[in-house]
Amino acid sequence: MGYLLLALVLALLKLSINCWFPRTLLYQESPDYVKELIRKTRKLTDKPFGVGVVLAFPHKENVKAILEEKVAVLQLYWGECSKELVIEAHNAGVKVVPQVGSLEEAKKAINVGVDAIIVQGREAGGHVIGQEGLISLLPRVVDLVGDHGIPVIAAGGIVDARGYVAALALGAKGICMGTRFLATHESYAHPTYKRKLIEYDKTEYTDVFGRARWPGAPHRVLQTPFFCDWKCLNAQENETNQPIIGRTIIHGVEREIRRFAGTVPNPTTTGDIESMVMYAGQSVGLIKEILPAGQVVKKLVEAAQFLIRQTFNPDSI
Repeated sequence: MGYLLLALVLALLKLSINCWFPRTLLYQESPDYVKELIRKTRKLTDKPFGVGVVLAFPHKENVKAILEEKVAVLQLYWGECSKELVIEAHNAGVKVVPQVGSLEEAKKAINVGVDAIIVQGREAGGHVIGQEGLISLLPRVVDLVGDHGIPVIAAGGIVDARGYVAALALGAKGICMGTRFLATHESYAHPTYKRKLIEYDKTEYTDVFGRARWPGAPHRVLQTPFFCDWKCLNAQENETNQPIIGRTIIHGVEREIRRFAGTVPNPTTTGDIESMVMYAGQSVGLIKEILPAGQVVKKLVEAAQFLIRQTFNPDSI
């Protein structure tokens, strides 16, 4: 699994795009595995990269491993980013970038001295921590940051140059894309999952999947036929008492996938793929083809540059 995940990371690093390992790697304490992936990446590139950690899960040993390896960025999500952690990271020469979903979270991040802030709008795919849309939340965080010198990065529903330019106009210094990179040749999504990202154009904010593993964590998913049949699932139901619908390999270990599990299908997954969760952001309908990751970035930047020249030249205002 690790080698294949590196493909997407390296495709972006070749273009000098800052990136980090997907957070799904770190739902459990596996510091040796984290170090292994970091060291493999270093053998293949001299570009800076980082690692993401979900603070809602056991993470202290993983964070320790990341800081010991002195990667460029520690990206944090869904939990308290403490002053102590920021100081520890800075002492190791590692920058700290939390992802927030509210103005309150952003205030806390500023107060503990983070290096940048990712603002996630409700349009985002996968687990969504806040309730506000990006277009309203992003400029408020930008204004809050003011002259603190902390770059703000936009995330949620951005898949093309128009979203990129809109984020810049709202004050962002960069963007973070997830769904668009799922639909690339290098991503570790199952081929069926990738096809569905092209086939379907609607998503829904729900809590149907992974209730037992990650309670109180709403998420945005594709409106697949399976999801539409089960989206009104009784609040007392969860994946623990459901039938097994497939198997997959995670961290080199074969695991069962039960109905309503939060486990996305990867290339090793077998079984009823179309009944598994498929996370996607609200702008998935704008994705029309599966491309190499490098081509996605090049097209995005070129189109954004053209759009800025065309739309914001003096004659157009």
